[in-house]
Amino acid sequence: MASTSSPDGNSFAGRVATTDRVVRTMVTMADVSVLDAVRMATRTPARILEIQDRKGALIHGKDADIVIFNDDIQIQMTMVNGRIIYTKGN
Repeated sequence: MASTSSPDGNSFAGRVATTDRVVRTMVTMADVSVLDAVRMATRTPARILEIQDRKGALIHGKDADIVIFNDDIQIQMTMVNGRIIYTKGN
């Protein structure tokens, strides 16, 4: 995976990068906080794609798309539009 953070440190790009991998890499290799890494993986792409009115943050009025990690930043559950579509072990 050839991935790098952006020059301003506000985003992360790669050819193949899952959300957990992006967040984990930024935390472990770039010494970024989990909160900042999650923001880079959510708010920044939503802003770039100009869909920040419905994506990128967990607030009233936006789509309920959620990825839940464990303490090792591995995906445990994924929700899209408020519906569970993945649970680890299923």
